[in-house]
Amino acid sequence: MYFIVMEVASQNFALKGDIAYSKTQTRLETFENSYLVCEKGKSAGVFPRLPEAFAGFPLIDYTGRLILPGLTDLHMHAPQFSFRSLGMDLELLSWLEKHAFPEEAKYRDAEYARLAYGLLTEHLKRSPNTRFCIFATIHVPATVILMDLLEESGLVSMVGKVNMDRNSPDILREADAETSAAATREWLTALADRNYKNTYPILTPRFIPSCSDDLMAALARIQKHCAAAHSPRALPLQSHLSENQREIAWVRELCPEAGCYGDAYARHDLFGAEIPTIMAHCVWSGEEELRLMRSRGVYIAHCPQSNLNISSGIAPVRRFLDMGIPTGLGSDVAGGVHTSIFRAMTDAIGVSKLRQCLVAKDEAPITFEEAFWMGTLGGGSFFGKAGLPGNAGATGSFDPGYEFDALVIDDADLAAPFSLSVEERLRRTVYLSDDRHIVAKYVRGNLI
Repeated sequence: MYFIVMEVASQNFALKGDIAYSKTQTRLETFENSYLVCEKGKSAGVFPRLPEAFAGFPLIDYTGRLILPGLTDLHMHAPQFSFRSLGMDLELLSWLEKHAFPEEAKYRDAEYARLAYGLLTEHLKRSPNTRFCIFATIHVPATVILMDLLEESGLVSMVGKVNMDRNSPDILREADAETSAAATREWLTALADRNYKNTYPILTPRFIPSCSDDLMAALARIQKHCAAAHSPRALPLQSHLSENQREIAWVRELCPEAGCYGDAYARHDLFGAEIPTIMAHCVWSGEEELRLMRSRGVYIAHCPQSNLNISSGIAPVRRFLDMGIPTGLGSDVAGGVHTSIFRAMTDAIGVSKLRQCLVAKDEAPITFEEAFWMGTLGGGSFFGKAGLPGNAGATGSFDPGYEFDALVIDDADLAAPFSLSVEERLRRTVYLSDDRHIVAKYVRGNLI
């Protein structure tokens, strides 16, 4: 393996190689020895021969290598990267108490945050993922440090200062709703002068059990203020939903007036519709909740490895897709051990087959094509729905107009003693490759 390093300042260039991407949720497009054109940071399309209109663009020759869309991680916890793999014999609530909360409390120390988040950022630069939706912690300085590091990396991310004012350990609980809301306003104010180009804020109430009604109402006011100042989609939202049966029972006690867990968010106008929203997990979402998500355009971040590791269950992803609920993939580090969304694709396929065997025999497992779509265009489309400043748009496809996130993969050492098509090489790459196979990584047309 070797690297071709070329600075493309104009963001106008062409790549030559073997290209694969999702045309639709169920259809892959593959092109052997073809050209992918980037124009002003966006895809201009794939061509068997380079059109005359692009003949003057710099050409980077990756003949014999795979060129794929960058991957999107719709759900990860940045402070948990440091202890991934620990506590995998516990279920969710016990795991939070023993590992997640004590570690996250350390981020009140800015120097610790800088060290830990620096390690994470360097790791993510080497990964096949180009976009991220990330939970930080309740600490404003540490969250800004994380966002500064991610901005410097060239990766595209949405990062949230977490809100928690109840049912949390003393070391990680904000004093009350107004204190939490004031910290959120402080955080947003601190970002105003930073002129980020690739890093964006996202509202992040951890989950209903840790956020009082007063806090949820305050966050809704903050969102509406941002909408009035900028646009209805200026500040998206991420949280957790129906991950664990004990958690759902707890929400029922805390919010007896809510028709379902999702309704506890919706009652505060923090559940899709005018607010682009990601809900992680949805393992135990019932029909009422699924219909509510579909009607409001709420995205689901399916995190299959985490759901196994902390005993949450197997999400009904076939139901999500058949209902037309927008769905992507998440690593959910550190509930999930691996950051690569390639791994999330393979786990998603595997657990869906288990679900058919053990839980729902009439549900077809998801296909490779669907898993690849979820990890690329399925999740990447959220960045277009979120209406980010500067007309930042969706990614995960090489159709014209999508933002140009791309991976170049040297799969030579994944060869077989028989001929492989581009699609077969893609399948082997998803299951067998690691960061060492990445020859180049482009984000918005910039070489990382």
